[in-house]
Amino acid sequence: MGLGREEEVEIRAAPRFMPGEKVQSTKHIKNDGTYPRREIGDILVRKGDVGYVRDIGTFLQQFYVYAVEFVDRAVIVGMRGRELVSLDHPVVSTGPADRRASEIVTPAADAVALPTSETVAS
Repeated sequence: MGLGREEEVEIRAAPRFMPGEKVQSTKHIKNDGTYPRREIGDILVRKGDVGYVRDIGTFLQQFYVYAVEFVDRAVIVGMRGRELVSLDHPVVSTGPADRRASEIVTPAADAVALPTSETVAS
């Protein structure tokens, strides 16, 4: 549409993270005025801080919002999935689409070996 709006309805798919999952922030999160007893603009979470997903909610019937508890900072902050990475299920780069490491298929021990240049007659 050219207005910079997100078109994807995130809640059509399963949530990226589950309650209890250990996650890491990929961005600094500042108080936008919605966090009590903190000044607007105060940094609540720094990039690289580690926390745990406590709950999953939705926003505008379109996006997942993860309530993440950052124990070291004593804050619980609502964050989008794009602001987090899982430390329990790290993502392995596989090209155009990344998958969780638990989804990577490894060859079985009884897999058939492909012919090499030594076994192919010229």
